[in-house]
Amino acid sequence: MIVNFAERAHNHNWELDPVIRSLLDTDFYKLLMLQFIWKHYPTTRVQFSVINRSGALRLADMFSREELAHQLEHVRRLRFRRSELVWLAGNTFYGRRGIFEPSFLEWLEDDFRLSEYSISAHDGQYDLTFDGLWSATTMWELYILPIMSELKTRASLKSLREFGLDILYARAKTKLWSKIERLRGVPNLSVGDFGTRRRHSFLWQEYVVSAMAANLGSAFIGTSNAYLAHKHDLEAIGTNAHEIPMVMAALAPDEQAMKASQYQMLELWQQTYHGALRVMLPDTFGTTQFLANAPDWVADWTGQRIDSKNPYTAGDEYIEWLRRHHRNPQEKLIIASDALDVDEILGLHAYFDGAILGNHLPTDFTSAADFLDRNKWRPNRRIRLSTGWGTLLTNDFRDCDPAGGNGFDPISLICKVSTADGRPAVKLSDNYAKAVGDPEEINRYRQIFGTAGVSNLPVIA
Repeated sequence: MIVNFAERAHNHNWELDPVIRSLLDTDFYKLLMLQFIWKHYPTTRVQFSVINRSGALRLADMFSREELAHQLEHVRRLRFRRSELVWLAGNTFYGRRGIFEPSFLEWLEDDFRLSEYSISAHDGQYDLTFDGLWSATTMWELYILPIMSELKTRASLKSLREFGLDILYARAKTKLWSKIERLRGVPNLSVGDFGTRRRHSFLWQEYVVSAMAANLGSAFIGTSNAYLAHKHDLEAIGTNAHEIPMVMAALAPDEQAMKASQYQMLELWQQTYHGALRVMLPDTFGTTQFLANAPDWVADWTGQRIDSKNPYTAGDEYIEWLRRHHRNPQEKLIIASDALDVDEILGLHAYFDGAILGNHLPTDFTSAADFLDRNKWRPNRRIRLSTGWGTLLTNDFRDCDPAGGNGFDPISLICKVSTADGRPAVKLSDNYAKAVGDPEEINRYRQIFGTAGVSNLPVIA
């Protein structure tokens, strides 16, 4: 895929170019969760709120409320195309056909509508919320985040002339290729694109995904972006996220029910998908407490995604837990997905999927051959590993600006459930810095779930 990004950015009428081109331009897990919500929580009402964790960047000073509202209104007018629904109905996902029920697909075609929203600006930041039925609000998360990220990109692009734009994208392409080159030829590597929510732009994500698919072979397992998977005949990857346990805990009548809800969610999920798609995300209220109190049947799940804990620590913790439950870790899977880049991907791969010399995890590999030679790699799998490469795959323009600024650096935007049927919702995370919710509610949840295994880690994106 060849795109002249500099010419496109310099000459194109950005105001008429929508950020979101299709309702399928979302992470695949959102569609799986939407069916779960439609099936089990059709009357639950929630509110989503957008939070800029990079508070020093004043987004409301970079692009106008009118620009933002224009993009949101465009998304609200979109409908699922018949070809997209045929793909969802007939394609094989995770080795199974018919994951999406015919009645759900009919609802998507005839009745699905996004909720209304509220926008205001205060002290350089947008206060943006989405209120309504859970089934009408949940999809907003993966539309608003790339919208705001790309509007930031467009604002920064306006500061460069065509030659400067050419240099910007030449540097970004060179950086991307250097990353891909270091991953080529690494045995048993498994890496996927998780970069939709904070991408530089839609066109750049599509370029990156095409480059990965063309150069990494079977090591590139697919993309979380359903539209790109559909368009380029790639695997669509993803299962579920923090949103469901957050809502279920908020709706629970008492503290005991709150703690039990994180396992009830898994029961309901595996019933919904007939035992498929069983990769859990245990860090909503802390991974250590989740594993300590989990029923034995949870160990039968395929694996877990690691989103907010040091992935080496989290992987070792899961392996030991599996052994205590008399399960073979080599048959299970961990998916690391938090702020990964090439060094972390290679280091994790060496640690969990092959042997290295000593306890040192080198971070200065220059090529796959160098990686194999210096670390005397040999098959010695402790657990299956896959990596979901996000922001630093689809939005790594650090040090690419020819003007020397940091206007193209990625920022940490999130959109999370804030209330469920009027009750406050909370995410604790394995990282104190990633906790979301009212501070008093966060403290209450920590008293209920504890803080075992929680630490402070930098939040990159």
